[in-house]
Amino acid sequence: MSRHGALRLKPIEDILAQQSADAAADAVSPGVLKRQLTVRDLLGLGIGMVIGTGIFTLTGIEARNHASPAVTISYALAGFIALLAALCYCEMASAVPTAGSAYTYAYATLGEIFAWIIGWDLVLEFALGAGVVSRGWSGYLKSLFGLPDAFFGETSRINLGGVFIAVLLGLIAMIGAKESARVTNTLVVIKVTICVFIIAVGLFFIRAANYSPFIPAPAATTEDGRTGWETSLVQAVTGVSPSTFGLAGILTAAAVVFFAYSGFEVVANMGEETRDPQRDLVRGVLGTLGICTGLYVAVCLVVTGMVKYADIDEGAPVAEAFKSVGLGWAGALIAVAAICGLTSVILVDIVGMGRIAFAMGRDGLLPMSVARVHPRWGTPYRVIALTTALVAALAGFVPLRALADMVSIGTLFAFVVVSAAVPILRRTRPDLERPFRVPFSPVLPIASVLACLYMMMNLSLATWMRFLVWMAIGLVIYLGYGRRHALARRHEREQDAEVATTG
Repeated sequence: MSRHGALRLKPIEDILAQQSADAAADAVSPGVLKRQLTVRDLLGLGIGMVIGTGIFTLTGIEARNHASPAVTISYALAGFIALLAALCYCEMASAVPTAGSAYTYAYATLGEIFAWIIGWDLVLEFALGAGVVSRGWSGYLKSLFGLPDAFFGETSRINLGGVFIAVLLGLIAMIGAKESARVTNTLVVIKVTICVFIIAVGLFFIRAANYSPFIPAPAATTEDGRTGWETSLVQAVTGVSPSTFGLAGILTAAAVVFFAYSGFEVVANMGEETRDPQRDLVRGVLGTLGICTGLYVAVCLVVTGMVKYADIDEGAPVAEAFKSVGLGWAGALIAVAAICGLTSVILVDIVGMGRIAFAMGRDGLLPMSVARVHPRWGTPYRVIALTTALVAALAGFVPLRALADMVSIGTLFAFVVVSAAVPILRRTRPDLERPFRVPFSPVLPIASVLACLYMMMNLSLATWMRFLVWMAIGLVIYLGYGRRHALARRHEREQDAEVATTG
């Protein structure tokens, strides 16, 4: 049975046929993206997005405050939960290799209004994420080179460092996906090489005594620093007091460090620009997650083995661990790796947001003129230009510390939608070719949905309130523009007219 109105579905055949449309023959179409990315490019984009500065900061904070040396288990558990969502992305990406990823999957399985909601959510995730990271990049640059506070870092009135890096990377993203991948690949090689080098050197300074006890006895605490609107949703609903160490501490830390894995889903956004999407998208997503999990777990083992968890520095745990054994030079290497990590995250954020907006514009939910593809560069250059301007404004003028958690809630919401889409599409389109299939479906996708919802409930009430306000704004835009201009609505009217004529 077909669905109409806000719940109308976009047929899979239309999604796949849309990619091969000849832009020259269709004046309405915004154009066709170039297929030029390999699995190596996808791995570069994925790792470039996932590994930021979290690997150098979250380890110490969570080891000291929640999980002790068992923070290694927290990272492994978070990686497993991310794997559940990644497997769902792999099935959807291999069956429907298209720009837009979660947005397009929702359009094909849940309906137009859900597609708009997830698309609007992803715009929030990528734009806000790039803005936050641009400000962080400026702060690291100020610290490394002693630049003036007036134009760099959080205390500046106009953060010129954040504006500069956003505009520079926006231009690179506009010129082409292949050029973006080359820059990202270079940055990834630098930061991964530094991470591996630091891990290899740190192994010689591990003391087994620092791992004991590996999982200390749990202890109740009321000093988590969160009150009122900053209280987590799960704590507000259940009334349970926060605790440290033991199983509860490991789970709490897992909920926090899970966000260090967000970003692999950007690989699925590049489906229309991948040479062999059915094969390479799966390799790109799973390869990204496997490499990043390995690095995260190794860093945890090294840091908690070099320093007793109670003595780990929360601000710069890795650098301080090396200083404690007389290797202060590692701090400079970590700063270089952090700058490379932040740079690649900003670039991939801008690239990813451009593809989401392109897909929405092509469907008529946003103006098609905005999503037009450049005839030579093969990128949605107008969308990228608007994205870059937005990110630069956020980076230059808006302190975003209070909004940083919104990046996490946006990511998790996308994971929930994609995980739910797998069993729905299995039921509605069992005939669809699936080069990759999630094992143990629907059990595994349902487990992914529940795990991601649990992670979302660990975010603060204030974050949930901001998220709901953003969604409300998006619904107003959809009702005022997207619903009336959607191509699917136009096709629906044409079909109804044909039925009326033949009837």
